[in-house]
Amino acid sequence: MSTPRKEKMNLLSFLFLASMVAKSGQLTCQGDLRRPEYTDISVECGTSSISLAIQICPVIYTGYNESLLILNHMFDRPDCKGTLDESATPPVVRFTFPINMTNACGSSFLTTSAAGTGIFADFSNIQTVNVSGVVRSHDPTTGVVTYNAELKYYYSCAYPLEYLINNTQVEVSASSIAVRDNNGSFISTLSMELFSDINYTTPLVIPRLGLELRTNVYVQVQAANLTDQYHVLMDRCYASISPYPTNSTFFNLFVSCSRDQMTTMHENGDSHHARFSFSAFRFLEQQNQTVSTYYLHCITRLCEISTCNDFKQCNSRRKRDVDSTGVSEATTLSSAVPIVTRNENSAASSSDSDSRMGLGIAVGVLTLAVVVVLTAAVVLYRRARHC
Repeated sequence: MSTPRKEKMNLLSFLFLASMVAKSGQLTCQGDLRRPEYTDISVECGTSSISLAIQICPVIYTGYNESLLILNHMFDRPDCKGTLDESATPPVVRFTFPINMTNACGSSFLTTSAAGTGIFADFSNIQTVNVSGVVRSHDPTTGVVTYNAELKYYYSCAYPLEYLINNTQVEVSASSIAVRDNNGSFISTLSMELFSDINYTTPLVIPRLGLELRTNVYVQVQAANLTDQYHVLMDRCYASISPYPTNSTFFNLFVSCSRDQMTTMHENGDSHHARFSFSAFRFLEQQNQTVSTYYLHCITRLCEISTCNDFKQCNSRRKRDVDSTGVSEATTLSSAVPIVTRNENSAASSSDSDSRMGLGIAVGVLTLAVVVVLTAAVVLYRRARHC
């Protein structure tokens, strides 16, 4: 290619970029043009999608516009292109894409494992998924050289896949736990519900005097608005006397594959909800109280569909001894309303006490009557002798 022709093409490219800069500057930037900085991108790690916002003015200053910012080399995907938002201050280009390995606009997914700590110390495989990628500038300049700097905006969202779910309002149909999403957490999608029927349709309502012992309690932990890539799998559920399980008497309903004989697992790791049931019991520590009061807690894992079966195998995780004492220290969400069961022994003791009291009164009355009769007989006998 001859030199004059190259110069002509470079001039055309320069004029093309200059026209875009002038147009974009007129529409959005005005006096806000400046060099790019590391803080020009913001990332929102949502529960079902990731959103990026890149300030457009530094992009225009460098010689590009919103149409020349490409997400993970997705040139031919209209749904992966950025859109200009001039209503923001400063104006930005927005990208939004789902958290889905098959449709995440070229984002890379990396799942890592590490030994659990704190409340998760009983599990040797705690997973975190990292979703990452880059938005690059596309330089339309042709020829040998360019005067436009290449822009690269990297993003990353790390989501832990193990959570402690605490029951809050027991007698209400559901109790959601809300946590800010911008830290990259799925816990805000999770809720715990208690039901009174095996079809999980009738919410459990606890009577004023508590549940009868051996009443079936049906528990469901469900994820709402969660990406289809993950299922809900409960690792451990237990009851404790205190709403804060640290240094509290507790009872394991199940840990991994080990479960109490009165606990039945209905569904786990197969969908967006996990279900089990147990028979209402009482803590012996509360035997002198009218009712037994305790709180329900579940450690819940979100597993990728392809790996859920691995976590359901008994030999893939370090199991906790169900007879061990103490619970690892952790900061947990408080549980406001407890499960309450009737203490049948207290009622029986009260009845026995009432019976004994009634018998004592009857014996006392009878003794008094005998004394009165004997006294009257003596008086009558003495009068008869004097006559």
